[in-house]
Amino acid sequence: MVAVTEKTILEMNVPDPAGLRWCQGIRMTELVLRLTGENRSRVNRLTWVQDLPVDPKRLIMEDMRRMSVTSDMLITKMSGTGRSKERRIMMAGKVLEESLEEDHRSFINYVRVHMDHWQGYKKVPSEQEYGDEVGTGTSIEPSEEELADLSQACNRLWQLDLNRLEPGKDFQLDCGEGKRVHQKEDMAEESLFYSLSEDIFRKPTFSRFCALLDNYNPNAGCKEVVTTEEKQEQSAFIEEISRTAPIKYLHRYLSLKGIVSENYQDFKRMLTKLWFDLYGRGGTSGSSSAFEHVFVGEIKQRGEEEVTGFHNWLQFYLEEAKGRVDYQGYILPRRRGETPDSETQLLTIQFEWNGVRKAVSSTMVGVSPEFELALYTLCFFVGGEDNYVQLGPYSVNIKCYRFGDKIGSVFPIAEC
Repeated sequence: MVAVTEKTILEMNVPDPAGLRWCQGIRMTELVLRLTGENRSRVNRLTWVQDLPVDPKRLIMEDMRRMSVTSDMLITKMSGTGRSKERRIMMAGKVLEESLEEDHRSFINYVRVHMDHWQGYKKVPSEQEYGDEVGTGTSIEPSEEELADLSQACNRLWQLDLNRLEPGKDFQLDCGEGKRVHQKEDMAEESLFYSLSEDIFRKPTFSRFCALLDNYNPNAGCKEVVTTEEKQEQSAFIEEISRTAPIKYLHRYLSLKGIVSENYQDFKRMLTKLWFDLYGRGGTSGSSSAFEHVFVGEIKQRGEEEVTGFHNWLQFYLEEAKGRVDYQGYILPRRRGETPDSETQLLTIQFEWNGVRKAVSSTMVGVSPEFELALYTLCFFVGGEDNYVQLGPYSVNIKCYRFGDKIGSVFPIAEC
């Protein structure tokens, strides 16, 4: 029998032939029971587990520890004569999917169904279907106090974010251990996202936002090529979010200030240009945009490689699920005793993306794409470089760097 420990099982670097890496965050107790039971007699279970994706293996071991199942027990049960590799891979996918609860099974189908659905976003925007307009019962009229105070306006946007996720119900984090910015050691054994409800990918603005994330070359200084279909995705995304309360409030606010046209179609064209028009960064024209830098992230190639931008939690979640992001712990807050927990919505973290380090990055977890885009646009037009605002329970500095008349970078900094 092959001698294998928990450590070697966790370190196995194997391909994802069953396409199951997207099971990140799904509890694997039932699968462990199947692995340690007698229902699959004489299958070479050791090789079977080796063929499973890395992330589910980590969850298997986590559940084993919770159930007091030792690796020796698991390995003993997994030993025996094996079937063909192709058969084991097929069985791994079948047993894993059968062992999940019905709602979790639909999460796996997200990869198979929802990503195919994104292809429809490449159509001409006028031929697409969109979500309902925000209800008439939602007031989007700025008050005099909000027009005079950016912080109050930003807090109103927070209140209008009807699509924001509910901590504890829609997501849970595993923040790991804290660290200082200069520390390079990995202080997080697990992924940042412990769980995330698959229902969020049914939200139209979330789904359209995610469809945009793979349109970019992450290497800064590389000229972007934007296809006609990608431009249609951009326009359709702006059309979708323009039906929500945060964007309608943003338009009303800026138009009352005389900053933008009262014509809503002109306003939507302005948003498209502000966030998606390309400009030069890293010495190459047409190599970057506000959307790419802020939400997707870029890897600076000149000098020492480093990740720049990348402040969106959905991009972090998806890249972590694909194995491209390695979460390495949260940055210790300046105030003692204010450490993040599993339901935190404002987090300062350190991570690696495609093997390149981001020493410090702040992100607002669970907020909607329309909220972030409205918040950052408002600060760009009305605020300065530092914008100290209140967002619900969080005191935040929205840092905004201009690149001429464009957004160079904008992101939250926790004021604690």
